[in-house]
Amino acid sequence: MNARFDRRTLLAGGIAASTASVLPTGEVFAQRRRTSANDKLQVGLIGCKGMGWSNLNAMLKGADVLPVALCDVDARVLTERGAELKKASGRAPRLYDDYRRMLDDRSVDAVIIATPDHWHALQLTDAMSAGKDAYCEKPLGNSIAECRAMVAAKQRHNRVVQVGQWQRSNQHWADAIALVHGGGIGRVRKVKAWAYMGWMKRVAPQPDQATPAGVDYDRWLGPAPARAFNPNRFHFSWRWYWDYAGGLMTDWGVHLMDIALLGMKASVPKSVSALGGAYGYPDSAMETPDTQTAIFDFGDYSVEWEHAVGISHGPYGGRDHGVAFVGETGTLVVDRSQWQVFPEVSDGKPLTREVPVTRSTDNGIDRHTADFVACVKDRTRTPACPIESAANTAIVCQMGNIGWRTGRKVHWDATTGQFTGDADANALITPRYRAPYRLPV
Repeated sequence: MNARFDRRTLLAGGIAASTASVLPTGEVFAQRRRTSANDKLQVGLIGCKGMGWSNLNAMLKGADVLPVALCDVDARVLTERGAELKKASGRAPRLYDDYRRMLDDRSVDAVIIATPDHWHALQLTDAMSAGKDAYCEKPLGNSIAECRAMVAAKQRHNRVVQVGQWQRSNQHWADAIALVHGGGIGRVRKVKAWAYMGWMKRVAPQPDQATPAGVDYDRWLGPAPARAFNPNRFHFSWRWYWDYAGGLMTDWGVHLMDIALLGMKASVPKSVSALGGAYGYPDSAMETPDTQTAIFDFGDYSVEWEHAVGISHGPYGGRDHGVAFVGETGTLVVDRSQWQVFPEVSDGKPLTREVPVTRSTDNGIDRHTADFVACVKDRTRTPACPIESAANTAIVCQMGNIGWRTGRKVHWDATTGQFTGDADANALITPRYRAPYRLPV
């Protein structure tokens, strides 16, 4: 029995996998197949819409991956994706509407977890407990406590975990970071990361509605508070509600703040200040701010995050996203397509070497998923984005949101893992799960 669920209650109903080879969880450890360097890695996908489907298709570009199972709580999505996968691969995957049934399937070696953020902690810790390796979408968790729990579970079960911060696998990001680490722009005093999302617009308020046919909305909600179905809180736009995610601060923020932290070899800040709000669309249904700035003080340098919904023209020549390392001899700017260095000039002479626009030449998601497979095959390898690094980045981004939600500067005590003298901020470290779900410990 799963320690956090009453399986007899929560497994009732839903899509049965008539051809599945299913064992009780306790038997999986003894009987699951072992993946050797010559075996095909048999993969299951949990969350088949959006990035989950993209991740699976990227992983399938490798010859040593075999898709065997799909799981989703939306029967329409599950059926459509099953048909697409059968057409592409020539074999029908087993279909599940409960991820724990997939984890009990002894033929599944590894899972891709691409569900809303509030589900990551339970699904990833359950996957590791069942002996599965996992590729988990970013952000790792929807709270500081969840990130800690997932790292502890990884240490306990010793599974391979890759987190989908795929920019770590792009060569041009690595080249840019190497120049920063090598002192190519001198001492860095400030880093700026940003996402200006012009394609996003106002989220029009909608009344609660009947749950669409084929959707198990109670299971979709999972540990989040029970509420009536609302389309604004479902596919894709769940990102803008605190129950399930952290808005652009954690959605795009973990990608770009990850590069900022990696470039500075940083862990957690000493303090965080944040401001913003519904500045662009005051009557939008979004809970998370459409405009936000967060300043992270690391003592002798700062990292700044900013985002704006409905605006495309960002800094450094109008880039809608990017990271800028501001050094004493030059500024390095990098985004998903390119990087370059602007030298500081003294007495008419550049203080460092100019790097003209250098374009990206590879596919980060393809390389990132291939790296995960390689790490499963050769377990001495370290994933490009290990769970410990992903947890640190997600925690820092959560701090940015906590600073905004409390409305004041918050100070972090790295020794205690708490905010100093701030009960309101500390109350946001750990989420409240609704029964019968429990936070992994």
